[in-house]
Amino acid sequence: MKINEAYALAKEQYAAIGVDTDAAIKAAAQIPVSLHCWQGDDVTGFENVGGDLTGGIQVTGNYPGKARNIEELRADFMKVASYVPGKKRINLHAIYLDSPVKVERNEIEPKHFTSWVQWAKENDLGIDFNPTCFSHPLYDGLTLSHPDENIRKFWIEHCIACRKIGEYMGRELNNKVIDNIWIPDGFKDIPVNRLAARERLKDSLDQIMAVEIDKNYDVESVESKVFGIGAESCTIGSHEFYMGYAVKNNMLLTLDSGHFHPTEVISDKISSALLFIDEMLLHVSRPVRWDSDHVVILDDELKNIAAEIIRGNFTKRVHIGLDYFDASINRIAAWTIGARNMQRALLMALLEPNAALTKFETEGDYTSRLALLEEYKSYPFGAIWDMYCETQGVPARESWFTDAKKYEKDVLAKR
Repeated sequence: MKINEAYALAKEQYAAIGVDTDAAIKAAAQIPVSLHCWQGDDVTGFENVGGDLTGGIQVTGNYPGKARNIEELRADFMKVASYVPGKKRINLHAIYLDSPVKVERNEIEPKHFTSWVQWAKENDLGIDFNPTCFSHPLYDGLTLSHPDENIRKFWIEHCIACRKIGEYMGRELNNKVIDNIWIPDGFKDIPVNRLAARERLKDSLDQIMAVEIDKNYDVESVESKVFGIGAESCTIGSHEFYMGYAVKNNMLLTLDSGHFHPTEVISDKISSALLFIDEMLLHVSRPVRWDSDHVVILDDELKNIAAEIIRGNFTKRVHIGLDYFDASINRIAAWTIGARNMQRALLMALLEPNAALTKFETEGDYTSRLALLEEYKSYPFGAIWDMYCETQGVPARESWFTDAKKYEKDVLAKR
């Protein structure tokens, strides 16, 4: 059956339960998703310092075709973008600067990212940004919480530089940048003074945020983690620390779906956090056992995250970013699978008869709520998804994968 024919039948079926599929598609197309650049090159960046990843960052696998420079990474990103419907942003780390010579991280400037801004303009992309507080000689388990004042000063200066770069990007693009601060600081074994480290972290953040930046162009978010490699016994930037800091300082809070206990989900935290903060950032990943950053699949938690955003009318308050890196399979495919699934989950949520279900819940009719939620799972979502892809000019169904395999043969395999 042709896409138009299947869509017409599905549209009629959804209309019977009060859902306008045309409106759902239009709404899905307006929700930006920030695609992380580091899936394309295994979080290597272009700083030219060499060495292995440190700070709890690990990438598994060595599949052929990794992007080796900015040109290759951008080409790969645009190939992925051609497969994914909806509004897209690119999420950069500071180590993805464009400079012919090495620049220390506390000395990076807007000029080192001018080519990224020009490229984003040409491709109608927003940009998000991150200080890179790992994989550096001055990282020894601690950064912004370091007891050595000189080391801590270096990382403070790096984060301030990143705020200024974010402001520059936002002004040039007339599109606000989310500047996300995550540090891997923690202790492998049991510390005796957690308070002192957290006091230093708070002081560092206070110094970073004291620098005046135009919030029309750059806003900061802080990201917690339950633990990491080398920080198994204590993570300085815990959820409680950053939740308190974000509320007190009117900042964004980042919830990463891989940064909590394996049985703890972020979908349940969204509505609670937004009672006390104006906006938040999500890093959508897929933990297996722990924060292993697997490619996002259309599992229950992804659908629940999207449902919370849509049901709560949070599309202007929740910023969605992807955060995973798999080098064991074709990186283009990994990128695409996760990004398309995020879009699928959002469209699914938009196809719920939310008003009717909420009415049942308010009236205490939990039987109808459960029965209908289950029945709606077998509605013809696939036909709506195909039409969404068609109207966005991207491949429907699995046809993108044929082109991705050709790109692998023609481009990736020759690297």
